[in-house]
Amino acid sequence: MTSVAEPAFDPTIVGWVMACMGVVLVLVLSRELRNVPAKLLVLMMTAFVDMAGLFIIIPLLPYYVERSIQNGDTLFGMALDKGLMTGLIVSSFTVAQLVSAPFWGRISDRYGRRPVMLITLTASALAYLLFGFANSLILLLLSRVVQGAGGGMVGVIQAYVVDSVEPLQRARALGWLSASTNLGVALGPLLGSMAFALRDTDLMPGDGVVALGSAAPGILAALLCVLNGVFAACYLKESGVRQPKDRNRPSVLAAVSEVIAKPKLATSRIVLIYALAIGSAHGVMPLLAFFLGDRFGFDEFTIGYVFMYIGSLSVFARVLVLGRIVDKFGEVRVSRIGICSLSLAFLMLPFVNSIGMLAVVIAFQPLGMALTFPCLTSLLSRLVPQTDRGMYMGLQQTFAGLARVASPLLYGQAYDLFGKGSPFWCAGTIILATLLLGIGLRRATSTDQPGNSR
Repeated sequence: MTSVAEPAFDPTIVGWVMACMGVVLVLVLSRELRNVPAKLLVLMMTAFVDMAGLFIIIPLLPYYVERSIQNGDTLFGMALDKGLMTGLIVSSFTVAQLVSAPFWGRISDRYGRRPVMLITLTASALAYLLFGFANSLILLLLSRVVQGAGGGMVGVIQAYVVDSVEPLQRARALGWLSASTNLGVALGPLLGSMAFALRDTDLMPGDGVVALGSAAPGILAALLCVLNGVFAACYLKESGVRQPKDRNRPSVLAAVSEVIAKPKLATSRIVLIYALAIGSAHGVMPLLAFFLGDRFGFDEFTIGYVFMYIGSLSVFARVLVLGRIVDKFGEVRVSRIGICSLSLAFLMLPFVNSIGMLAVVIAFQPLGMALTFPCLTSLLSRLVPQTDRGMYMGLQQTFAGLARVASPLLYGQAYDLFGKGSPFWCAGTIILATLLLGIGLRRATSTDQPGNSR
C-alpha cells in the first residue's frame, strides 16, 4: 500500500455529512433523554465533558509523537519508530491507571464516589496542560502518566450508576452513560482539530501577537476539565452507598489474585473478557490515524471526522439499540453479538479501498463496543457485593489496563515490522477468541439473578 499525496475524499463533503449527523444526534438525544432518570443526567453531563476533553488530544497524540521524532527527539535515549513510540506513550497512561484504579475504587467504596471523581478531574486538567506545552517525548509521556495515576473515573462512574438503578435496568443505564461519553468521543476530536487549526490565530487585538500555537488543544481540554470540575462540585450528589467503618473488607490484592488463580469463576471470566476485548480495541485505535493517513490521506485537520463518525454511531447504538436488544435477548447473548461485531470491524478494516467501504466496515466497531461492554459490566455488578462494587469496577479497569499496556506495544511493533494491516488482524483475532471464555457464562450468571441473563 502506498501513501497518497492528496486526500482520497472531499473534506468539505465529509464535513457537511458530519454536520448532518450531529443534527440528527442532537434530535435523537433530545427525544431519548426524557426516558433517562433525572439522577443520572448530571453524571452523564460530567462524563460527556470529561470524554470530550480526552478526545480533544487522543487523535492528535500520534502527530505530536511524530513531530518530536522528526525533530530528533528520543525517549530516555531510545530512538524508536513512530508506531512503537506511539504505543509506548499510550501505554504509559494505562500502566499508571491499572495500578491506581482499584485503589480509587476502594476509596470510593469507603468515602464516596463524588470526591474521587473531583480528584480525577483535577489530575486530568494538569495532564492536558502538560500535553499542550510538551516539547519533547518525555513531557508527552509525563502527561499521560499524570492522567493515568488519577484515572479512577471509569470504574467509579460505573459503580455510581449501578448503585443508582435496579439490576434489570443496569445495562440500559450503563448504555446511557456510554452514550454520553461517546458523544464526547464524537465531538472531542472535532474540537481538537478546530483548536489545532486555530493554533496560529492572533488572540491579541492591535499590534501585539498572541497565539497559542500547538498548545491550543491541550489548553482547551484543560479548560473544559476545570469547568467540568466546578460543575460536578456544584451539582453532582453522592450515591449514598458506603462501606460500614467496621466492615472486614477484602483487599485489592486478594481480589486480583482471585481473578488470576480462579479463572473459571464467572466474575473472573467477565473481567478477563472485558479486559482482552476492550484492551485490544483501544490499543489498536492510535494506529488508525497512521493507517488512514497512508490509505486515504487523513491528517491532523481531518482525522477528527473519523472519530466523530465513530462516536456518533456509538451514541446511536447505545441510545436506540442496546436497551431494546438486551430486553429481547439478555445481556450474555448481546455481549456475544457485540464481540463478533467488534472483531469483524478490525478483521475487515485492512481490506477497505474506498471511503464508502470504510464507513460501512468501521461502523461495526462502535456497534460492537456498545453491545459488549455495558452488558459485561452489568453482569459483573450483579455478582459482587454492593459495598465492593467500586473496587471490582476498578479491578475490571486494572485488567483492561494490563491489556492496554501490552496491546499498543504489540500492535505498534506489528505496524512497523509486518505491515499496516497486521495490527487490526491481531486485534480482531484476539477479540473473537474471547468467545471461548464466555462458554457457560449464561448459566453461571443466571444462578445469581434468575431471568436476568437469558
